Amino acid sequence: MTIIGRKREQEELARLESSPVSEFVMVYGRRRVGKTYLVREYFQNHFTFSMTGIAHGSRKEQLMNFRSAVLNYDEQLSNHTPENWMEAFGLLSRLLEQSHHPRKIVFLDELPWIDTPKSDFVKALEHFWNSWASARRDVLLIVCGSAASWLVKNIVNNHGGLHNRLTCKIKLLPFTLSETESFLSFKGIRWPRRLIAECYMILGGIPYYLSLLDKGKSLAQNVDRLFFGDAPLLEGEFMNLYASLFRNSDEYVRIVEVLSKKKSGYSRDEILRVAKMTDGGSFSRKLEELEQCGFIRSFRASGEVQKMYQLSDFFSLFYFDFVHKGPSFDSDFWMHISSTPSYHTWCGLAFERLCMWHLPQIKRALGISGVSTNTYSYYSRTAQIDMVIERGDRIVNLCEMKFSDQPFSISRTYAEKLENKISLFRHSFRKASGVYLVMIASSGLVNNQHSINLVQNTLTLDDLF
Repeated sequence: MTIIGRKREQEELARLESSPVSEFVMVYGRRRVGKTYLVREYFQNHFTFSMTGIAHGSRKEQLMNFRSAVLNYDEQLSNHTPENWMEAFGLLSRLLEQSHHPRKIVFLDELPWIDTPKSDFVKALEHFWNSWASARRDVLLIVCGSAASWLVKNIVNNHGGLHNRLTCKIKLLPFTLSETESFLSFKGIRWPRRLIAECYMILGGIPYYLSLLDKGKSLAQNVDRLFFGDAPLLEGEFMNLYASLFRNSDEYVRIVEVLSKKKSGYSRDEILRVAKMTDGGSFSRKLEELEQCGFIRSFRASGEVQKMYQLSDFFSLFYFDFVHKGPSFDSDFWMHISSTPSYHTWCGLAFERLCMWHLPQIKRALGISGVSTNTYSYYSRTAQIDMVIERGDRIVNLCEMKFSDQPFSISRTYAEKLENKISLFRHSFRKASGVYLVMIASSGLVNNQHSINLVQNTLTLDDLF
């Protein structure tokens, strides 16, 4: 079994496998994050039954696929394609009853694809679980899919027979920096951590994208190979990514594109105005689905009424910053851009989001892992703060992020800006018993009179790993 990272998820699967009762488990997360790989690799494909839905398949095609899957486990069990899903799940029940496996593991992958319009698939799944599987003690039913919005709506928030039937939810997130480092090492790629961070700021810790990297090439060469020049490997991936997850994906892409234009994010009303979209429940649902799939994040600053929304998906951010502008006929585009102002601006903004993604690591480095926190960005007319960690112990950490090759030096001018930010925040957040400045500098901080007087904590890139 070769699984990089995913320790918490493996522990959960081990618990479910040895559970003394039947379990109904949902594994979900964005496309390409490694859901299917995790389940198949952990169980070593030792399923009592396994089936993967067909993308854009019709009801008839899905049922034919189901029968073929059944025949893989028992060639004598069926001599015709089920006419409907109630019949199909009846067939599955017979297969499981005949099985000698002590734990009957059923894996239904890409569940949203199986549920074609007017197929009554969910109703049949409800009946299978409620009338048969849940009454036993030996069934482990695992459902999986990339369309997290469908899973949440039809399985988690189901108001019919599946209401509160899930016994476990496993949301698979992109790799952390540490897991990315381990994955690259497994592939024979041993880059310094600064390059791993830059790689993460482009590909976002998505295992499939990382698997495309060539260990014989530099990071810049790999980026050019994936995105630029003639026939790049990830050509068309952006549109395919959203189209595979959302119906009418153009509207979701429009929201994401709007959010890519402003790093501080927009409120719901601002997104509607800029995107020129119609208000209503469907718009709220789109925001919720994008957040469930990990493309955007929402936050509410202390005292603010409206939520703010930010684009948090690294792959999408990189796409809009560099790929969306049109085809590049320079096959060495990324190698040539690495010394330009636009590259350095992108690095700074992407590093801020890298820190946001690694808040648990930051809290651990600050020694506040067990403290409840509210984390957000703060913007006013005169100042902006990259990350505010408002703590349950009434301490507030103001985090400034700097991405550079060399240790960062706080100049007199920058020190004055920092003092203004601290003063402004103290004035607007009077309930805090202390406001502490944290510098997260990728290559460390130069000790001078400004850093000594202003900075309470200094974190480096290593702390994010």
